[in-house]
This record gives sequence, C-alpha cells and structure tokens, in this order.
Amino acid sequence: MEITMNWLILIIAGLCETAFAFCLGKTKLAVGTEFWAWIAGFAFFYVLSAVLLAKATQTIPIGIAYPVWTGIGAVGAVLLGIFVFHEPATFWRIFFLTTLILSIVGLKYVG
Repeated sequence: MEITMNWLILIIAGLCETAFAFCLGKTKLAVGTEFWAWIAGFAFFYVLSAVLLAKATQTIPIGIAYPVWTGIGAVGAVLLGIFVFHEPATFWRIFFLTTLILSIVGLKYVG
C-alpha cells in the first residue's frame, strides 16, 4: 500500500513541477506585485515538488522516480506551452513529446 501511495505522491510531485513551470511562464509579462506573486507561486510549487519527490523515493528507486518526475514536468510544461501560452504544436514537438512519454513508461516497466 505504501508503494502505491508513493506513486501517487510522485505523480503529484510531477504535477507540482508543471505548476512551477506555469508560474515561471506567467512572470514573462508580469510587473510589480503580480511578478512577485508569480515568483512566490513558483517557489511554493518548487519546494513542494522537491519534498514530495523526496518522500516518494523512500520506496521508489531514484533511477525510476527522478525520470518519471522530470518527465511529468516536461510533458506538462510542453502541454501548457501549447494550450496556455499558444506555442506551436508542430509535428516534431508532438513526436518527441510522444517518445519522451514512451521512454518514461519503458523505464517503469524495465525497472
């Protein structure tokens, strides 16, 4: 049961990594108080993500947990870029995003 819970914690940690990337992206056009609010959000999610990753690695090997964590964050950041920040969704971006996801799934199954 603890291993299952730590996988859930790891997924939440990866989503927090996506959240801090979102906050960072929002700072691009922010000024004054709004800028510092987005920086505070970035710092909060950054720390929360790292703490949850550390908790998850108590039962999940680091060689699996870290790539899954960064992969969730990377995939989330690319999807945010496409859907929120209106970055291009080119064939090659989608192709490499797909290969990233397949690589992470592959690591889980061979580990």
